[in-house]
Amino acid sequence: MKQFLSILFLSSFLISFAQNPKATPTTKVQSGLLKMEQMEQSSPFKNLEFKNIGPTVMSGRVVDVDVNPNDPTEMLVAYASGGLWHSNNNGTSFTPVMDNASTINLGDIAVDWDAKTIWAGTGENNSSRSSYAGIGLLKSTDWGKTWSEPMLTDSHHIGRILIDPKNTDHVVVAVTGPLYSQSDSRGIYATKDGGNTWNKTLFATNMAGFIDLAVAPEDFNVMYAASWEKDRKAWNFDGDGEASAIYKSTDAGQTWTKITTESSGFPIGTGVGRIGLAVYDANTVYAIHDSQFRRPKKEDDSSKDENKNLSKDDFKQMSKEAFLALEDKKLNTFLKQNGFQEKYRAQNVKNMVRAGDATPMDVAKYLENANTQLFDTPVKGAELYRSNDGGKTWKKTHEDQIDNVFYSYGYYFAQVRVDPSDVNHVYVMGVPIIKSDDGGKTWKSISKENVHADHHALWINPNKRGHIINGNDGGLNISYDDGETWIKNNSASVGQFYAINYDMEKPYNVYGGLQDNGVWVGAHNAREDRSWHQQGQYPWESIMGGDGMQIQIDSRNSDIVYTGYQFGNYYRINRDTEDGTYIQPKHELGESPYRFNWQTPILLSSHNQDILYLGGNKLHRSMNQGDDWTAISPDLTQGGKEGNVTYGTLTSISESPFQFGLIYTGSDDGLVQITKDGGASWNRIKGNWPVNLWVSRVVASQHDQATVYVTLNGYRFDDFTPYVFKSTDYGKTWTNIGNSIPTSPVNVIIEHPKKENILFLGTDNASYISTDSGSTWNLLNNGMPPVAVHDMKIQPEANDLLIGTHGRSIYTANLDALELLGDDDNFAFAKVDKMRASSRYGSQGFMWSEGPEPKIELTFYSKMAGKVKMEVLIEDGKTIYENGTNASKGLNFYTYDGSVGEYALKRFDEENRPKKADNGKYYLTKGTYTIKLTGNSGTATQELIVE
Repeated sequence: MKQFLSILFLSSFLISFAQNPKATPTTKVQSGLLKMEQMEQSSPFKNLEFKNIGPTVMSGRVVDVDVNPNDPTEMLVAYASGGLWHSNNNGTSFTPVMDNASTINLGDIAVDWDAKTIWAGTGENNSSRSSYAGIGLLKSTDWGKTWSEPMLTDSHHIGRILIDPKNTDHVVVAVTGPLYSQSDSRGIYATKDGGNTWNKTLFATNMAGFIDLAVAPEDFNVMYAASWEKDRKAWNFDGDGEASAIYKSTDAGQTWTKITTESSGFPIGTGVGRIGLAVYDANTVYAIHDSQFRRPKKEDDSSKDENKNLSKDDFKQMSKEAFLALEDKKLNTFLKQNGFQEKYRAQNVKNMVRAGDATPMDVAKYLENANTQLFDTPVKGAELYRSNDGGKTWKKTHEDQIDNVFYSYGYYFAQVRVDPSDVNHVYVMGVPIIKSDDGGKTWKSISKENVHADHHALWINPNKRGHIINGNDGGLNISYDDGETWIKNNSASVGQFYAINYDMEKPYNVYGGLQDNGVWVGAHNAREDRSWHQQGQYPWESIMGGDGMQIQIDSRNSDIVYTGYQFGNYYRINRDTEDGTYIQPKHELGESPYRFNWQTPILLSSHNQDILYLGGNKLHRSMNQGDDWTAISPDLTQGGKEGNVTYGTLTSISESPFQFGLIYTGSDDGLVQITKDGGASWNRIKGNWPVNLWVSRVVASQHDQATVYVTLNGYRFDDFTPYVFKSTDYGKTWTNIGNSIPTSPVNVIIEHPKKENILFLGTDNASYISTDSGSTWNLLNNGMPPVAVHDMKIQPEANDLLIGTHGRSIYTANLDALELLGDDDNFAFAKVDKMRASSRYGSQGFMWSEGPEPKIELTFYSKMAGKVKMEVLIEDGKTIYENGTNASKGLNFYTYDGSVGEYALKRFDEENRPKKADNGKYYLTKGTYTIKLTGNSGTATQELIVE
């Protein structure tokens, strides 16, 4: 029977796998980018400007740092999903130099500092959950003002780029390849004509790309390359294999020889994981290896010690008799320390085991979750090898293992650097960053209190010992004493948000959970500048660590916040008292543990703010703010898959504001479910979309009880198709409303809270708006680069659209201008805010600063592009100021400075006549004026009151 069930499971798995979405062809990606360019020009919303509100201090993941060898105060810093930034003042400030490219996802950069030429390898070289694909290799010969057409467009992710210092048209590139699918595009590529033509000079397998490439400083002919076999799926990550190896070239990458052989001393075989390289000279090479080989079991003499504390592993092999013989005090200590529910104490658990309702193994399983699977692994992990004969032979530099550096996720790190001035001065990056002064025999951590734990990039000054620049998950740090102290250089707004939310305070606050940087909150209008250095308090506050996740705020008391970190570890926080209560639902002893997604969804019911929903593989409901939980559903997924990544979990929850208990859920394996009776019964919704896609959003409409939206994301199959669907009958039938969106996975869709026909949508590279319920879409990108949009919210009182990006923090734009959108209007002019008269306008300010000047925002809509004349009329109808602007088709914004033409002064009464300011201008005085706009779409006026 067991064999039959295994065959049945395997058969269903193969059927399911056969139905998985296909990877998107590169041609479709490129055509999508072209379509975006066209939409950028034609969008009627192209003048709706988005402002970045930060935060900045926690920064985001750095993947590479390149420093001017002639001036180490000048550098380029590449962020994984935040673009390329330039500083020429030692990191005091940064300017983005890649925002006009078609992507800002980066894996590696290489710079010809003399010619000011930048090579950008797009697509992050790590293999994380949010390591976004690129569009190929880009080149700029004018310091980022313009970028070439993409080269090596099938690459997806690029590991390393080398430029020949004697012939800068000669470039060698390591292509890692797609993250989730097999590909023959992986390999080493070389050009000798500046990128016009390319040759693939090395190929391993369609699963093994090249993650690193290093060259002898004195001889470009001598280079080493590291291949890496990996197989990432949403449910499993296999980061090792026989095709992981080191290769050597002695002719500048034209031909290669595999040098990690059975006799070389370097590990070979199925357990070889990611390899990082550092070359001191042609003969001396370091290789950091993420060894996935298992550690040998050690005899534990303490196992015979009856006084030792119990551990989870003790119960995995324990017999029923041995369990019942345990001392109650000892067992209770274990149960309490490991967070077992209060009802599970020694006598109760023993009674369950006696009755056959539980086993000792269930005690171990009770504690098994995604976090324990991530950390509790017996792999060897970080190992450093060195060759002194050009890679012929290798020797491990240390006797035991280098513990507490990689844990079980060395696939995310495996970087090594050697000091160009000292062959024995070596750095290894992981968690934390460590250094050795004796060639890797002994190690010391150089992480400090103002440095993030996860490290990916390091530049070493060859001319000044101890001057290093480090890139990590928390941005950039500079040290001049070899890591004893660090400067934090985070002024770029490059936060990687997973989710955002808002409250109803005045001013309202914005909340957000970030990749490996916790959960933060700050006022939406907080000043994002350096004044906090003087004041001593940054305007944003951290309220949770780890990988910050979703946030719900009690509308009755915004001090009550529900949030947490990865894999469903949620808390109820009272920000006033600073109390935090852990609220993750717990399964019953003897049951299989609940499965929680990396980004576990939570939702406060709009009908009662004491009611909280949380999605594992089942939907859980609490009626008392998370203190107690009830599973109100069966498993709402396909049941999970065998693998080392939690899968078969809920990813989205939505409850209709019209009816309590009308709830929709979406899962990571493609299921959408509905209950109309608070979970008493559930029905699976079948849509006309491919199976097994990740449901990124399911949204119950705010405007119609029967309407629901679903977006699905195929990124984890390298499927970049935008899947967006709408139903007006509770999911019985569906309409595809995503056909006009350029190729890119969809992460979020929301409705405007007041205008039922207006929708907003976020993809992995853009934001969109629809004013006709999804029939057509227009691009929203004024002020935003092509960055991944993970979340969107609209603060209803302010009518502000908030966009949480995974790479450029949070953007906002006010949506009041949408009121001008009318089917019958050719020309519409929004109401103008009042202005206050002041004698200080245009005056010399305090301490040589420029004095204030009014900014009167004029917003208008035109159905035709063309010139528009703006006039200011005094009460008798005479013109006292006029100017012109070129209007676009759609929304337009014009800022009037409140000035008056000198020729018009005589049209004012003498006692109310404007006086000349220090800057030579005349400004409006108290009174009522008319602003008139005239264009080829018509004429419109609005009153301007100056108080």
